[in-house]
Amino acid sequence: MTNFEVPVLGPLAWIDVVVLAWFAITSISVIYVVLDTRGNPEPAVMKWGWILVTLYMGPIAAGLYIFSDKEPAPGTHEQYVRPLWRQGLGSTIHCVAGDATGIVIAATITALLGFPMWADLVTEYVVGFAFGLFIFQSLFMKSMYGSYWQSLRHSFMPEWLSMNMVMAGMIPAMVYLMMGRDMRAMDPREILYWGAMSAAINVGFFVAYPVNVWLVGVGIKHGLSTERSPGASVHQTAASSHEGHAMGSPAPHGGSG
Repeated sequence: MTNFEVPVLGPLAWIDVVVLAWFAITSISVIYVVLDTRGNPEPAVMKWGWILVTLYMGPIAAGLYIFSDKEPAPGTHEQYVRPLWRQGLGSTIHCVAGDATGIVIAATITALLGFPMWADLVTEYVVGFAFGLFIFQSLFMKSMYGSYWQSLRHSFMPEWLSMNMVMAGMIPAMVYLMMGRDMRAMDPREILYWGAMSAAINVGFFVAYPVNVWLVGVGIKHGLSTERSPGASVHQTAASSHEGHAMGSPAPHGGSG
């Protein structure tokens, strides 16, 4: 295995250099999304969703943000996010932000405790689903339904379907990347572990995307929506009124993005 000498870090395998470069680009991407979402007219939960998913998926998530949610001109967000493919992306972002956070926390703890792979994956599924459902979906969306329990009831089925697709993508990716030639990918103390987790989350996101498009299309979930501050300009208000309510409004049959 070819090693590279890196100041401070010492000798590194070529794959470690690749992962470090990836996370350097990811850092720039996260900073960009943090700064840009501050001015984007959308609910706070979606701003946090984009930030978290960019932390996990790097420049891929930043690119998705630019092409699906970033308001291209003042007063145009309502129309811009209307297409179903963008709504589906917003729904997937909301799902993965919660699920992936739980999965990463669970995977890191079980790896440090030395759990076997099967127990690790079961724990990741349970914690990821619980974190996504009870916190990122039901808690953050309770204002839409009037109470936490109503939010939980409406969120359970769409979250379960979406979570299953996330794990359907992540599990084979993690098994392949973490149990290959370089077993350092099983150790959270190694940079390679974090690179494998990032790659697996990217796979899980794109596997979950089609089902989220379908869930939004049939009215079970919602995706992106527009939320303007009371001080929005006259131009913005006029544009909002002209467009009517965006496709990202709460779905009439419940569910959350």
